[in-house]
Amino acid sequence: MTVMKKGLMTIVGVALLGMQLTACGNSNTNTNNAPTNKASDTPAATETAAKPVEITWWNFPTFQALDGEVGKYEKEIIAAFNEKNPEIKVNLEMITFEGGPEKLNVAIASNTAPDVIYDAPGRIIDWGKKDLLAPLNDMVTDEVKNDISPAFWKQSSVGDQIYMYPINTAPFMMAVNKTIFEKIGALDLLPLNKEDRTWTFDEYKKALQAVKEKAPEVIPTGFFAKSQAGDQGTRAYIANLGVSRFLNEDNSAVAINTDNAAKALDWIVQATNDKLSVTGAASLAAADVNDLFLQGKLAFTLNYSAVLKAQNVSKKMVEFEDVLLPFPTLDGSEPKLEPYLGGMAVFNNGDENKIAASKKLIDFIANDEVYGKKNLIQTGGLSVRNSITGLYNDPEYTYAEYARKFTTDAPTIADGYADIRTFWFPELQRALIGGATGKEALDSFAKSANEAIAKAKAAAK
Repeated sequence: MTVMKKGLMTIVGVALLGMQLTACGNSNTNTNNAPTNKASDTPAATETAAKPVEITWWNFPTFQALDGEVGKYEKEIIAAFNEKNPEIKVNLEMITFEGGPEKLNVAIASNTAPDVIYDAPGRIIDWGKKDLLAPLNDMVTDEVKNDISPAFWKQSSVGDQIYMYPINTAPFMMAVNKTIFEKIGALDLLPLNKEDRTWTFDEYKKALQAVKEKAPEVIPTGFFAKSQAGDQGTRAYIANLGVSRFLNEDNSAVAINTDNAAKALDWIVQATNDKLSVTGAASLAAADVNDLFLQGKLAFTLNYSAVLKAQNVSKKMVEFEDVLLPFPTLDGSEPKLEPYLGGMAVFNNGDENKIAASKKLIDFIANDEVYGKKNLIQTGGLSVRNSITGLYNDPEYTYAEYARKFTTDAPTIADGYADIRTFWFPELQRALIGGATGKEALDSFAKSANEAIAKAKAAAK
């Protein structure tokens, strides 16, 4: 039985992450601090393919579409890659965030998975735990290993096996329509005069009230609970308002069912009733709320990042300035921001030549002296490399780089995470429609999620 087949019967539906990447990035860039690790410097890149090899690359819309054509930029990458590696043919297939996850499940179950993919830890680490991927340790040099935060390597690995080569990142946070606050003369209610932009729950509530009173046509803030997409926005919102963690520090149990977090969820329900937050949140998805924001109908949105800010430039229905903000905290303490992390993985399809070729493609995308930087900019993200900064001449990117100091560990590497997240939105919905108090909903979530963690840990032994 091949390595791929070992995990097939255990594959379950993998939920869509709300971290979508596309980007803008062109003349607004800085030519300094380009990646210093050339593709030819890594162990994997020094191996010469013995014969022509053909690999398949499946890609979500990670890079900004060129000339409105999805996949055009990826084709440019492949053409440049082939100038250095003419013996490797790369077949590109673009997949969507809506249908891509299920298409991947079907492909894995039918032994037709792609050779290489650009994705995020939520799915990649789950595949790694099921022995579906090829380890990438042999292509990680000491220079690269030491230039990337241990927290990112933790998100990219299962034990000591690296299954995702991390490339780009950005902290998830909120965004505000600054233009609205300028129009109502309430800009002083936002923490934009502070370098760290931190603020309290009470300051946030005052800002919402000002929008309700002075711009009644605008919804002060949003919330959503329809599906798993964008779940990092809702869990970070509640966790920061309640100064709590989502999971404990070793990811062995739920930690968000605190009294303060429960009170925060109760407030969200009340804010909906008081018209401070969007109505019908139980039936809204993350994309629905961001669409309201891009239409100028919402003052604050909860699921944002520098990456999404770049992506949304062409999607705005009205002109306004969107500014990044950290989540407010109950006491004004430093927020805890989950990081988006994007990277590449190689499926173990039983062909060593294809695995080696796939690693060469990853190395080129991440580390080529020209395309390494160009690809980062095209995602709209920041580099995971500590030595690579200043990619954009934009104050919001400067703040996003600063806000990396607030980055906390993401729960995506927890045992049973694929199941944990399925219990989150049903409990939020129950609270929103009045079927449970905040504490009842969070306790119920904790019970189900802790059982999933225990089950996953037992199965891993």
